[in-house]
Amino acid sequence: MSDSLAGQTIEIARRAVTRRFESAAIDTAELDARILIGAGLNLDLTGLIAQAARQLTAAEAARLEDFVRRRLAGEPVARILAAKEFWGLPLQLSPATLVPRPDTETVVELALEMLRAAPRPDRRRSIADIGTGSGAILLALLSELPDAYGIGTDISGAALSAARTNAARLGLSDRAGFVACDYASALGGGFDLIVSNPPYIRTNDIAGLAAEVRDHDPHRALDGGPDGLAAYRTLIPQAASLLAPNGVLAVEVGRGQSGQVERLMTATGLIHERPPKADLAGIPRAVAGLKLPP
Repeated sequence: MSDSLAGQTIEIARRAVTRRFESAAIDTAELDARILIGAGLNLDLTGLIAQAARQLTAAEAARLEDFVRRRLAGEPVARILAAKEFWGLPLQLSPATLVPRPDTETVVELALEMLRAAPRPDRRRSIADIGTGSGAILLALLSELPDAYGIGTDISGAALSAARTNAARLGLSDRAGFVACDYASALGGGFDLIVSNPPYIRTNDIAGLAAEVRDHDPHRALDGGPDGLAAYRTLIPQAASLLAPNGVLAVEVGRGQSGQVERLMTATGLIHERPPKADLAGIPRAVAGLKLPP
């Protein structure tokens, strides 16, 4: 940075960082500055206010300047901090995991609605999260369903390591297991709920994504093949065979994909009791199918 933060007060440093971010056309300049300074100093918003007049130490200034440099280079705040909140839960990230996004909470909402409307089994509910990444969807569901247990799968060992760490930190390890495999290939049947946020970006569209996604999210978790539906063609038949009677499959989809994914589910015998659920932008984001009893 051209202006050193060493010796500045916390409040002056926050304003200076905000200006730098605004000059770089970062839309969330003020928020990003506050989050990064708070994380760098291990202070929440109340702490930042209470200590606004305190001067930064040389070590603190150096740490914050590194954060600012990385943000100005286009690295997302969540990547800089290797952490992101999802469904109110603090999650650790790794380079092998997607950054959980608010859109994906739509899948959690629809899954809970469907599961709570289905007949309750006379046993503990079971959940599978296919391509679990950081464990975000599975752990959010387990936090809402204290009687349930779940399994997360991922082809990436590094992603599974992050998911296990998150489960432990949230006190959910006793109800969450993680398995390395391609989609659901290592799982047995009888699940009451299967969820997934699979890769759904068309291969040729990846280059046009925002730099924060294109340059920092793992491409394997983004690339859905030529039409964006390759993962669903594998995942949906597997899931349909693994669901218990009255079981639910809920998946995230991209813009304009909900109808195609519904048809793929219908082809496996799943029915649609509810329409796709829209995210906050009004885009159909979550699709669910129900497996009827024989």
